[in-house]
Amino acid sequence: MVKLIAFYKQPENKEAFDEHYFNVHVPVTEKIPGLRKMKVTKGTGSPMGGESKYYLICEMYYDSMEDLKAGLKSPEGKASSKDVMSFAGDIVSFMIGEDVE
Repeated sequence: MVKLIAFYKQPENKEAFDEHYFNVHVPVTEKIPGLRKMKVTKGTGSPMGGESKYYLICEMYYDSMEDLKAGLKSPEGKASSKDVMSFAGDIVSFMIGEDVE
């Protein structure tokens, strides 16, 4: 499996971020063809104490790199990309990876 991972830094307004993320962005993203699973992790702190650098991390799983690329090129993938840039473009970064067992 291949995954696209989104790392969101701490938003200025967490309530507004959560409202848009969970009620608008997640439903749009869940429609991307080939997406097998989404796993969202919300940061609760850091090992050294204090606030985590990242507010939220989302892992989006696909069967293959081809499926991931096709999903991102689909109308649903483009809609998800456009949406994330509209509300989190300045705080989000992405990585593609595979789980190592």
